This record gives sequence, structure tokens and C-alpha cells, in this order.
Amino acid sequence: MLTGKQKRFLRGIGHGLSPVVMVGKGEVSDSILRETSEALEAHEIIKVKILESCLLDRNDVAQILAVGCDAEVAQVLGRTVLLYRAAREPKLELPKQSEEKARKKVTGSR
Repeated sequence: MLTGKQKRFLRGIGHGLSPVVMVGKGEVSDSILRETSEALEAHEIIKVKILESCLLDRNDVAQILAVGCDAEVAQVLGRTVLLYRAAREPKLELPKQSEEKARKKVTGSR
């Protein structure tokens, strides 16, 4: 699960990217999942454009793609989804959660 800081970092990187995968009236098929997974393998972070002909809700499409590709949704903005999946040899280094915050989450103290 991505933290807010990590999502913010990924949104900054994803801003300049062009959509790699397009979801249209065929909606989310096996071939779209395969294409998305291959793109994530090559790039780690990708933009997916949901065309107006797609009848599914944009958030549903984002969740289906994330679950099907074992990825994280970094952002859903309009009809564009930003997906992230760490590569076997990561190219991106995500910001780490601070030790104090991690300790507070584990112990439940404030």
C-alpha cells in the first residue's frame, strides 16, 4: 500500500507521461490486462487513458487493472489512471515512511 507521500511523489513523475494503454468500449479484457502488465514491467509507472466509449466507472477500471496486474493506483484524475508496480530491479526509489511514524503505527501511540 502506498503512503500519501509516495503517491504525491509518483503523481509528480507521472505528470509528464503520455498514456501507454487505452481502455475503450471493449472495456477491461485479458489482452488489456496483459498489455498493462507488460507496460508496468517495462516502465514501473504508467498512465492509462479511459476513453468515453468505456461504459465502466473510471474508479472500477482503475481497481480492476490494479488487482489484475498486482499494481497500485497512484491517481485517478478525470479519465486518466496512474498505475505503479515496483520492478524486480526498481528504477524508482519511493520516499520512505519516517521511522517515528512507522513506530507510532505499530504501537498505536500518538
